[in-house]
Amino acid sequence: MKGEYIMLNRVLVTDGMDASAVAKLRADGCEVVEQFYEPDALGNALRDFDAVIIRSATKIKEPQIDAAKGSRLKLIVRAGVGVDNIAVKYAEAAGITVKNTPRASSNAVAELALALLFSCARNISIAGHTMRENKWEKKAYSKGFELSGKTAGVIGYGRIGRMVGAKCQALGMNVLSTVHRNKPEGCECETMKFVSMDELLSGSDIIILCAPGGDKALVDGESLAKMKDGVVIINVSRGSNVDEAALLDALNSSKVRAAGLDVWMSEKDPNWALAQHPAVSCTPHIGAGTKEAQKRIGAELVDIIENF
Repeated sequence: MKGEYIMLNRVLVTDGMDASAVAKLRADGCEVVEQFYEPDALGNALRDFDAVIIRSATKIKEPQIDAAKGSRLKLIVRAGVGVDNIAVKYAEAAGITVKNTPRASSNAVAELALALLFSCARNISIAGHTMRENKWEKKAYSKGFELSGKTAGVIGYGRIGRMVGAKCQALGMNVLSTVHRNKPEGCECETMKFVSMDELLSGSDIIILCAPGGDKALVDGESLAKMKDGVVIINVSRGSNVDEAALLDALNSSKVRAAGLDVWMSEKDPNWALAQHPAVSCTPHIGAGTKEAQKRIGAELVDIIENF
C-alpha cells in the first residue's frame, strides 16, 4: 500500500480543505496545491496532478475528463456526499477512480435540516429580520406551530435521511419515507413507516428532501398539488430537486406555508425572489459547514488518499 500511495504525490484541492488534513498530506510527502480553476482551464490543469479533491463549486464533467484523459490523473474525490457534479461513469471508463466522503457530513446536514424546520415553524428568520429593522412584530409572528405530533415525509432515506428521521422522532414527530431499492433494515416502527410517494405527499405536514438530484424535480407543480394545504418544504439535498418557480407560486398562494432552503438551482446567482420571500428561511449551501464535519471530512479524505 505504501508504494501505491507514493504514486499519488501531487494533489489538487480546488474548493478548500481542512487545514489539519492538508498538513497531514504534506507531512506524508504529498505536494498539495490549493487552487480553484474555471471550467475551461480545469481539464488541462488536472493533467499535472495524480488526484483532485473537490466540493460542490467545482464540476468535473465530460469536457474536463476528455482534457485530462491519458494523463497522470488517477483519482477524483468529492469532499461530501453527492457526486452529481462529477461524470462518474465517464471518468471511470477513462480509468479514473471516483470516491466521496458519504459519512463525514451526514450529521451536520441533518442538524441543519432541523434548524431550518424550527425556523419555519416559529417564523425565526423573518421575525429576526424585522427586529433588525427596529420593528416589534410580536402579534404577526406569534402564530407558529409545534413540531411534536406532526408528520415529516423524508424523501431519501440514506445516511442523512435516516439521521433526519431519527431526530424528528426524538422531537415527537411521525416519519414517512419511500424506498425504491435497498430498503434500510431496522427503521420501521410505530413512528416510522415506508409508504408510497403519493401517500407520503398527501400525508405529510412537512416534506424534507434528502435525496440525490435527478432528471426531474421532486417538488414541482404536480407533486405540490398532491400535498396538504399549508405544507412546509425543507431542502438540504440538491437544488435541482425543487422547481423554484413552482415553489414560489405555491408560497404566494399559501399552498406552502413556509420553506427552508440550503441548496439552489444556481449557487452563483440564486433565485433572489424566492430567497427574499418572507416565508422562506434560507442559507447559502452550508449543510456540511461545521468545524466537526470539516475535520471528519478532512480525515476521510486523507484516508482515501493514503489507502488508494
